[in-house]
Amino acid sequence: MTYTYRPKGVCSQMMKIELEDGVIKDVQVLGGCNGNLQGISALVRGMRAEEAIERMKGIRCGFKNTSCPDQLAVALEQALAK
Repeated sequence: MTYTYRPKGVCSQMMKIELEDGVIKDVQVLGGCNGNLQGISALVRGMRAEEAIERMKGIRCGFKNTSCPDQLAVALEQALAK
């Protein structure tokens, strides 16, 4: 299953997540801090979505109430709910 999400409150503009049986197969992010997001995408590849959510949910970026990792956790929660 491929899920597309538009993050809110961060620099990245779109996240495309590929899940298979609750496991993250691929994450692509448009916009944001390219190197950091490539690193996050590589780290979560092969990880169970629930574990990634647990690790990233609530992370903040500076004074913002959210971050790209937090928004990825939101996207994963929404994808799992479908």
